[in-house]
Amino acid sequence: MWAGLKTLTDYKKKISSAEVMSASLPDELNTFYARFESTSPAVEVQKAQEDHCPPVISRADVCRTLKRINTRKAPGPDGIPGRALKVCADQLADVFADIFNMSLLQSVVPTCFKETIIVPVPKKTKILSLNDYRPVALTSTIMKCFERLVKLFITSSIPDSLDPLQFAYRPNRSHLDQRDTYVRMLFIDYSSAFNTIVPSKLVTKLRDLRAQQCPV
Repeated sequence: MWAGLKTLTDYKKKISSAEVMSASLPDELNTFYARFESTSPAVEVQKAQEDHCPPVISRADVCRTLKRINTRKAPGPDGIPGRALKVCADQLADVFADIFNMSLLQSVVPTCFKETIIVPVPKKTKILSLNDYRPVALTSTIMKCFERLVKLFITSSIPDSLDPLQFAYRPNRSHLDQRDTYVRMLFIDYSSAFNTIVPSKLVTKLRDLRAQQCPV
């Protein structure tokens, strides 16, 4: 079983700390984090049909999302602090609503929204391999707001299609129906699972869940 898991997770032999802690560490980490993008074939997601009607994000929704920004979070590559967006929510709501709706209409995410600063954080005190660093991504605060608005649209369109016994990634859910009980569970951590998602397959899954529209 362990041999199979190592194959599935692309397990690599650990290298010594002397090899990791070197002047070339940034380049090595960059190559390690981008290994799926560089080795996977390019996949194009089908554009929306001409009669496709994308969701419309209202000014009120944008304003409400901006006012809920956690000002303690670090800004992304654009350097715009969350406090500025939160304080100026009323003035910026119309501008960002137009940008968000144009992005949904064209099925294209602006390049500046997709820029990310990767901060490698050690997962343990003794670093033995590149996989011992956890990549923490600092993305644009505006992109996070956009993602929240799109997420609300997707989750509101497929609630009846979700398995009622699914508890992961769903708010206000507990694994146990009765107190003082327990469950035996097996957790399998697949290496970089989110990085290996194929966009076209994700779109197909959403359609199978009867999502009425695919935003982007």
